[in-house]
Amino acid sequence: MDSKRTTPADKIRCDACPVMCFIAEGKVGACDRYANQNGRIIRCDPLTVLDQRIEQGGEIRPFLKSDWDGDLVAGDDLFVTAIGSGTTYPDYKPAPFIVSREIDGVDFVTVVTEAIFSYCGVKVKIDTDRHIGREGAVVRSKGEPVGLMITSEYGSQMMSLGGVDHLTGGSKPEGRVTCDTLMRLCNREAVELVADGGASVIVQAGQAPVVDGHREERMRVGCGSATIGMFAVQWQGLVDEVVVVDDHITGVVSEHQAGKVLGWPDTGIRIKGRRSTPGRYFQVAEPGLGWGGTDVQDPLTILGDWNPKKGARPGLTLLMVSTTGEQYGYYVLDDDLVPQPAALPKALSPSVDLIAENCEPALCTVMFMGGAGGSLRSGVTKNPVQLTRSVQALKTQVTVGGAPAYVWPGGGITLMADVTQMPDNAFGYVPTPAIVAPLEFTVSRADYQVLGGHDGSVRSVDDVLEYGGEYGSDTRAVAKDRG
Repeated sequence: MDSKRTTPADKIRCDACPVMCFIAEGKVGACDRYANQNGRIIRCDPLTVLDQRIEQGGEIRPFLKSDWDGDLVAGDDLFVTAIGSGTTYPDYKPAPFIVSREIDGVDFVTVVTEAIFSYCGVKVKIDTDRHIGREGAVVRSKGEPVGLMITSEYGSQMMSLGGVDHLTGGSKPEGRVTCDTLMRLCNREAVELVADGGASVIVQAGQAPVVDGHREERMRVGCGSATIGMFAVQWQGLVDEVVVVDDHITGVVSEHQAGKVLGWPDTGIRIKGRRSTPGRYFQVAEPGLGWGGTDVQDPLTILGDWNPKKGARPGLTLLMVSTTGEQYGYYVLDDDLVPQPAALPKALSPSVDLIAENCEPALCTVMFMGGAGGSLRSGVTKNPVQLTRSVQALKTQVTVGGAPAYVWPGGGITLMADVTQMPDNAFGYVPTPAIVAPLEFTVSRADYQVLGGHDGSVRSVDDVLEYGGEYGSDTRAVAKDRG
């Protein structure tokens, strides 16, 4: 008896994932991805093809039989993605679509399948100097732990979210929230995340982060020392001293090597913090949401007493600026060598503006990361280890929803891909919980036969467009990302 037509009465069983839902006529399963239509399990979302004939930015449109004139499609015009294809679960059968297409006279095969990932997550890059959380701090979504802060990068805070321990190793709410958070991030939706002991940040791939309600506009031009090196010439002759406030390396132009090369005179300035090399200071303040990613709201608090024996004098001028140019202040030493606020001279305004101009827009980057191992490989080949070896040997190319993937060296098929390069709603879930991601493996037909592929299941692009597959025949075409 067909496994999809078992009892209870008037319901059929979907075997596209381990949950094995019984679905009534006209209803969808727990994943919202499969439905019962006239006693047959169908995929709710259409199979997605990338069509180079659609102008970039063109509207997503259905690719229905009534729109298709039946002409043969050139192999390099269309790329069949795994979005909407269905899955190989329970993995004893070939992938839903194994598509043959000729490119530059060579017969290529693309194997597409929606892979069910428990071992997966996202790496999130948040362009901001503002302190979100200490390294190792737990990151939460809706109060549940979903990941942690990891090593910050140049001008960016980093998170690692998801993974099998959060999906299946914790409580049921933790697993459900983790799965929902990953799917929304991968589908380029906005998600609010909170780091323990730190800030709240709204993350959306390709958009500016919002940290504690403040929308970031700029990624810092560099650390304080680098900023000094880049712009010291701009300040020479216009101001006596410049301090660039930064959580990591605060720069002082008169002490910095750039200033020394320019013949910058000493000013007798003193900086609170741990002195590194000349003109470079660590730990001038605690991390925070203030100047240069510190907790400083008044930059004068990082200064000690000025030393008249080393150049300090009444009337000496001082520019203090952050690494994005968003905060700046101009000061003049009074008779007691205390800096007093003054209006920024017009001659200095262009140098502050130049810092801001050299800052790149602040964005959030979401990289899907997963281990494409387990039994999904059997949907590609009868000998799964051969697929791994072929990928590692660069004979088989891996894409995620048509987006290029970076495959890590070493064992297995551990990959990363930028979600902004994929069509909308490329990711789904199953309530186990696990993420469903589209995977495509492209290899020459000859190499596919060598690695033990399911050669008898290979079909042409035109056949796929005409007849669809096990889970329906609806197809949509989207413009290929020119990036």
